[in-house]
Amino acid sequence: MGEMSGEKLNTEYKQEYVSDIKKEVIAFANAEGGTVFVGICNDGAVKGVDDPDEVMLRIVNSLKDAIAPDVMPFVRVDSVAIEGRNVIEIQITTGTNRPYYLREKGLKPGGVYVRKGSSSQPMTEEGIREMLLQNSGRSFELCRSMTQELTFREFYREMELRGFEIGDAQMRTLKLIGEDGLYTNLALLLSDQCEVTTKIALFQGKDKEIFRDRKEFSGSLLKQLEDVYQYVDMANKTKASFSGLERTDTRDYPEEAIREALLNSIVHRDYSFSGSNLINIYEDRMEFVSLGGLVPGLEINSIFLGVSQSRNPGLAAVFYRMKLIESYGTGIGRIQRAYKNRKEQPKFETAKGVFRVTLPNRNEEIEELPFVVREVPVNYMMSVPNEKKQLLDYVRKNKVITRKEAEKLLGAGSTKAFRLLKELCGSGQLEQRKKGKLSIYTVNDNDNIQ
Repeated sequence: MGEMSGEKLNTEYKQEYVSDIKKEVIAFANAEGGTVFVGICNDGAVKGVDDPDEVMLRIVNSLKDAIAPDVMPFVRVDSVAIEGRNVIEIQITTGTNRPYYLREKGLKPGGVYVRKGSSSQPMTEEGIREMLLQNSGRSFELCRSMTQELTFREFYREMELRGFEIGDAQMRTLKLIGEDGLYTNLALLLSDQCEVTTKIALFQGKDKEIFRDRKEFSGSLLKQLEDVYQYVDMANKTKASFSGLERTDTRDYPEEAIREALLNSIVHRDYSFSGSNLINIYEDRMEFVSLGGLVPGLEINSIFLGVSQSRNPGLAAVFYRMKLIESYGTGIGRIQRAYKNRKEQPKFETAKGVFRVTLPNRNEEIEELPFVVREVPVNYMMSVPNEKKQLLDYVRKNKVITRKEAEKLLGAGSTKAFRLLKELCGSGQLEQRKKGKLSIYTVNDNDNIQ
């Protein structure tokens, strides 16, 4: 039995055919190529194979079935004679559709290998993402999805409701399936397995001090869009006003402004970040926060001129086809028009990696806050407005009061009741305490007013 030199950086020896050959082929295709010999021991001893045709057939079938995307254009399998014995030579060149991976494992460290030195090693998730971006030369949404076990129940349902036929050809046209025949990240976003979520926080008052409710919505972006809008719509209260006998109902936020801000946060965010879409609802405003900021090269002033450069043109195209958006670059204008002739206007802010749209509450009372006296004189009760005196009398009698009780006592809205309670706390006459999820207000222990 003859001998060859030991394994080198770009060669791998296998004494006989084993299933691990697939990993070696993947590792070479994901790196700079190489050669796998079957019929040679690790130490270089040439053993040969008994039936080279049968072994070659097994190798080719195995590589075709087990590796995605198709690696065969970059693989050549031959039977060669070395030292008088039949040896199988598998030559692999660098693939153009990297990363290659074991189909049964998926685009995960257990399924993706790369040649490092004289061994094949699994890639990290970060390394896989970098290779996807480097070798695609395209946007994130058109890169191959790291998850290929996808279903599209919600997407198919929405398309059918709009009378669109959906099949393999349409999936390719919409770029949910790439040139390699595999699902793209755009497909992942629209699939039932979408990994991005939308989080909503509902606060009491005008800051993040007290939570009233928290929700997280998952699933296809289409499902999130519908579920989130329904939740926000329920939180969008209606206030009645009268001019003589004529009644006018005004919702806190224009429905069209909410719709456009929500669509904007979904369509234009950077999905290469793994964070959630965020919506914060306060008593005086609603905030839509999306990751990624503006597209590089686009300034904040440009968006007011109707200039649009979508970070996710494929996603925008799907939404346009589904008539969820009417045309590109019109969302900001629609939000502004919804607040036409209003004193408080929407705000559009950008910072590094973040874009925020703030919608003001049209029914929020805007009043000048009174000067807060830091030291409370003994005769302060003489100057306390009647409404504050009502609150203080109630607390002295009942020991505590809640915001709801204050609203009922004064016949006032939640904003006004909350403000008066806060002012009484600021002047040292009441003290705010927590009881479970609610806040209660009691007489300050240091209050010396009789």
